[in-house]
This record gives sequence, C-alpha cells and structure tokens, in this order.
Amino acid sequence: MDLALALRAFVRTLERGSVTAAARDLSVSQPAVTKHLRNLERHVGARLLERSSRVVRPTAQGLALYEASRSALATIDSALEGVRRDMGAVEGLLRLHAPSCLGAKRLHRIVLDFQAAHPAVTVDLILNDRNVDLVCENFDLAVKYGRPEGQDLIIRRLGFIRRILVASPAFLARVGPIETPEDLSRVDLVTTPAFLSPRDTLALQRRGETVDIAIRPILRTNNAEVIASTLVEGHAAGPVQHLLISEELASGRLVRILPEYQVKSTEAFLAYPSVRFMRPVVRAFTDFVVPALRAIEGLDGVEQAPALLEEAERLEYSAA
Repeated sequence: MDLALALRAFVRTLERGSVTAAARDLSVSQPAVTKHLRNLERHVGARLLERSSRVVRPTAQGLALYEASRSALATIDSALEGVRRDMGAVEGLLRLHAPSCLGAKRLHRIVLDFQAAHPAVTVDLILNDRNVDLVCENFDLAVKYGRPEGQDLIIRRLGFIRRILVASPAFLARVGPIETPEDLSRVDLVTTPAFLSPRDTLALQRRGETVDIAIRPILRTNNAEVIASTLVEGHAAGPVQHLLISEELASGRLVRILPEYQVKSTEAFLAYPSVRFMRPVVRAFTDFVVPALRAIEGLDGVEQAPALLEEAERLEYSAA
C-alpha cells in the first residue's frame, strides 16, 4: 500500500464529502479512491469513515487521523515545492476563486500575464458570486468581497470596490440632465438587487452622509456584463462598479452622473487557508496579483466615505 496516496485519498474524501469528488480532485477513478480507503482502514485496524448514499462522515478515529494528516501532507507538499523553487521552478496547479465580475473583467488578464512568466503553472479559475469554503473545496486563493469571517484564513486587503452612477450620452439626451438624486426617481435604471432595499430605494453617499432615493429599476440582474451593456446601449442609467466600465468612461461611451455621490463601496480581500501553509506557486502568484489588483482603477486603497476611514486603517491582514 502506498500510504501517502491512501492518506491523500482519505483527506480529500472528508474535505469534499464524497468519494466521487475526491477522485475528481485527485484525477483518479472512484474505485481507486475506494481501494485506498479500504487499505488505509485495514492498515490502521480501525474504521475511519461512516458512509451513506449521500454523505461521508469521519468516525472519532477518522477525525483524529484527518487532523494530523492534512497538516502533515501540506508540510510535505510545501517542502517538495520549496526544493523546486530553490531550483528556480514555479510550477503546479493553482486553484483560484473570484467574483464573476472582477474575475472576467480584470483577474483573467492578470492570470494570463502570470502564466506568461511561469509557463509550468496550470490555473483553475472559478468565477461565480457564491461564498466558497477554501479548504473543503480545495481552493488555494480566493478574492472575496467583504471581510471573510468564520474560517481559518489568512487575508490581505486589496481595497474598496468603488461604485458610481453612470449613463450614456444618448440616454441623457433623451431624458434630460440628471442634476439631483431626486432626478433618479423619474428615469429608468438598471441595477443589481444587492444595491437596493426591499422597497426599491437606492442609498447614495456624499461626504459621509447617506440619502435614500426611491427609484424604478426596469431591469434587475446579477450579471455585470448585462448591466454594462444596458448602460452603454442607452437603455437605462444606473450604479455600477467603476472597474467594470473604466474603458467606457475613458472613451466617452458612458459619463458619470451625480459625480459627488456614490453607492456604498465593498472591501475586497485576497484570502488563503492557513492550514495549507503557502506553496511556492501560491506565494509567487500572491506577490504578483496583489499589486496588480491594487493598481486597477476603481479599486481604492481606502473607502471614499470619510466616516469609515478610521475603521479601514485599523484592519489587520489576518482573520480574527
């Protein structure tokens, strides 16, 4: 029996909750994982897993072995990649999760630039807007909106996602100038449900003060590309992440309206599981991606609302 392979199969089965998912992560067949698990239980002389048709749970002995094995395997992986790093190699698989808007518009290009410098690196770039568990879902790094809580994570602050109000020149020519927040109540808007209260009010901030405006969104969507396209085509005005439409603003296809106001920004972080230590490929990508993301127009070092600056300055770079 290959004890290292058996332990890896055991750890991934528990973290993923099924033999099938573990086999997929390890790039082996499901029967191979099952065989490793049986051999491991025979080797230790104890039942390690309780299996049902839907879930896999550890026994008391299995949980103790898992806690000891996962950190040991991470240490071994780190040591092996450390040797490769000392030989000048940054290689291996990097699994990265990010919100779909930031990932498709900005992070994708950063990943390609990193791979151009390190051709031996393979990246799994998973983009969606759900909150992922980095350990259980086997991610090395994740960009998260909002300060991560409830997980054993190391985090680095990237900045605040600036959200502004924009419209196309054609839209403004059709509906007239928008000079006060109250003017938003009379025009068509496109937005995401996350910006709105249950009664379709939009909270705008200016110099630390907040004003709630009743609006009539003609389109609500969680897709950033749909929002940007609707704005550029002049179908509606609306709030949007600055980083998504910076080129459109520069070219004049969109213009900022009510420039003294903005929608509440969200803080962005780069997170990785502390239990994994930091493999060389993860360290190299972290060093590469953090300054690249911080340089993006629309990702501010501090939030624009003065009342929140003091809180931002107190943030630490590790999870509580």
